[in-house]
Amino acid sequence: MATASMTMQYDVTESDRALGLNMPQTMGRIMWKPMLLMAVMAFPIAAVLGIVRATLVADGDPADADTIALLGQFTTAVMFIGFASVLSAIVFSIGRILGALRTGGGEIQEAAVGKVKTLEMPGSAKLMLVLMMMAMVGLVFAIVMHFVLGIVVADAISDGNARRVETIGNWSTWVEGLRRFSVAVYLVSIALGLATIVRVLRFQAARIRELPQEKAASSGT
Repeated sequence: MATASMTMQYDVTESDRALGLNMPQTMGRIMWKPMLLMAVMAFPIAAVLGIVRATLVADGDPADADTIALLGQFTTAVMFIGFASVLSAIVFSIGRILGALRTGGGEIQEAAVGKVKTLEMPGSAKLMLVLMMMAMVGLVFAIVMHFVLGIVVADAISDGNARRVETIGNWSTWVEGLRRFSVAVYLVSIALGLATIVRVLRFQAARIRELPQEKAASSGT
């Protein structure tokens, strides 16, 4: 009886067959590689832009001031394309792992007793998805703003508009705050995803302990 009651604390779906991937897990299986590839491409591009900007700064030519300001915004934008991509790849990878646990655990139960209990999506997983979307929207908005600010500040420097340059500097500070906040939200989303994996593993461990008892009961021994 002790083993039979171990999964009663979980919300489960019962079926005769192993369930397939749900939508977030399917997205995780498909998207983790493209996101990782995008990050691998973005970081070297940002490094090259940074080197070009550093070279112009070292040369000290006043005529390059607008280009230096433009590259300052563009380098940050491309760098955070990389951060957004790699953090998304991690979250998608967590979804892929959860999908493998879902299908694999179901197949084991189906082969053993023909009765499958699948853990319903925990609240931590739902919150992980919500926070991921919030963080992605925040980072994408910040990235777009950096590209826009880069073009505007280059024009302002070319026109000698010091007031506009100062205004853009203030905007850059706010955008930086949004970037940092979005990254923090992404990290919380990843932590919730890891907590979900732990919960799924605990459920499956409890379920595996039930299988011998159920198999004995079904065979009448």
